[in-house]
Amino acid sequence: MERELALEIVRVTELAALASAPWMGRGTKDEADNAATTAMRTMFDSVSIRGTVVIGEGEMDNAPMLYIGEKVGNAQGPEVDVAVDPLEGTEIVAKGLNNALSVIAVAPKGRLLHAPDMYMEKLSAGPELKGKISIEDPIEVTVKKASEVLQKSVADLTVLILERDRHASLIQSLRRTGVRIKLMSDGDVAGAIAPAFPDSGADLYVGSGGAPEGVLAAAALRCLDGEFQGRLMPADDQEEQRCLEMGLSDPRRILTMDDLVGTDDVIFAATGVTSGEFLDGVRYMPHQRAETHSVVMRAKTRTIRFVKSIHYLPNKPLLNISAG
Repeated sequence: MERELALEIVRVTELAALASAPWMGRGTKDEADNAATTAMRTMFDSVSIRGTVVIGEGEMDNAPMLYIGEKVGNAQGPEVDVAVDPLEGTEIVAKGLNNALSVIAVAPKGRLLHAPDMYMEKLSAGPELKGKISIEDPIEVTVKKASEVLQKSVADLTVLILERDRHASLIQSLRRTGVRIKLMSDGDVAGAIAPAFPDSGADLYVGSGGAPEGVLAAAALRCLDGEFQGRLMPADDQEEQRCLEMGLSDPRRILTMDDLVGTDDVIFAATGVTSGEFLDGVRYMPHQRAETHSVVMRAKTRTIRFVKSIHYLPNKPLLNISAG
């Protein structure tokens, strides 16, 4: 893939973030999601790819736009897999909380895992812990290994985890180790990526979240040379069968970075909708302008760009969809 594609992709996440930002705190998550999805889908028409959505808003029958299997791009350029989450954190935006993102990952065709829509157990960390920790270990062992490798006392480690009832036992185990814990209301992708950014203050991300979000996070961590491990958690026979239909012969095996993102030729872009662990949210300015803060990364070159853009809103007619 050409390096110029990275800046084309970030233009798509910028517009999706701008479209959903006006809905912040208004308690209408579906409207925010629809605005982001419509803007992203339309903006893709200007991107020089022959893309197929492998992770999107759902199946064709249940998602009118950016469904799995949908073709995106202007039908020119490389043939690629596309993973999208136009608004990662719909509840976050509805409640005016932190860590909502618009996210895209792009890789050559066949290189992104077609993850079923179910829970995935996750473990992520920054480059220093790559290859040094395992999702199979008890959390106490993982914390001890991280402490030794990072040369930090256990009490100085910070672990991110979603605040969910299903994590009650895991949170108690973490508390017994003595680590610092940051509970997140939402923001699965942002949380998993955060340990790879030193300024985030996070050392580990643990717990379970959506499998599609796991692939997006793995794409980012591939660019950051970080660590991500996952394990699907099918809840019943129907979900087991869904895994088999998507080519996962052993649904419960550990998924490594190579399983999730089977290439170094991957591009990841995210724009903040609300401020979070490593990106600022959309900020409105005088004279009908708004500022966005994005990150765009390319694993092949290990280039990480933070992009601050100022947009003149009247020149973006697509944003009328979010006027409410």
